[in-house]
Amino acid sequence: MKQLEVTFIVDPVLSGDEIQATAQTYVDLLKNNGCTIVHVDDMGLRTLAFPIHKRNSGVYFCIEFQTPTGSIIDNMELALRRDERIMRFLTVKLDKYGIKYNEDKRNGLIGKKSRRQDKKEVAPVVAAPVAPVAPVTPVVEAPVVKAPLAEEEE
Repeated sequence: MKQLEVTFIVDPVLSGDEIQATAQTYVDLLKNNGCTIVHVDDMGLRTLAFPIHKRNSGVYFCIEFQTPTGSIIDNMELALRRDERIMRFLTVKLDKYGIKYNEDKRNGLIGKKSRRQDKKEVAPVVAAPVAPVAPVTPVVEAPVVKAPLAEEEE
């Protein structure tokens, strides 16, 4: 079986339900053509590197699937090109390293760590012993008395 993933950007102007329906449309298309869905990743709203169709952001989706033959790819890409809700898409065939990377990412071995895990991994800070210091006595300065200036005689 071939393992592929398709990543596409949905127009962010659509409502949340329409965005989810768009992604579900392509999941159903793949399932109806005999593909096995491995994982659907909703990456959320992200800023684009450059404007596409006068939009600066888009909602990213990534669908990882297995197919016995690659015949569905042409039909799916044609549907993605015709769909006005889709701004861009990319279909990639995964090799063994890509499959392993995606599995590790889903299992939490790759990517962002939560703050709790970061705090547990950091060794506690131990303060070095400090030698006792003698108390500091305040320094009192004597008041300065200014003498009146002698007036110059002409």
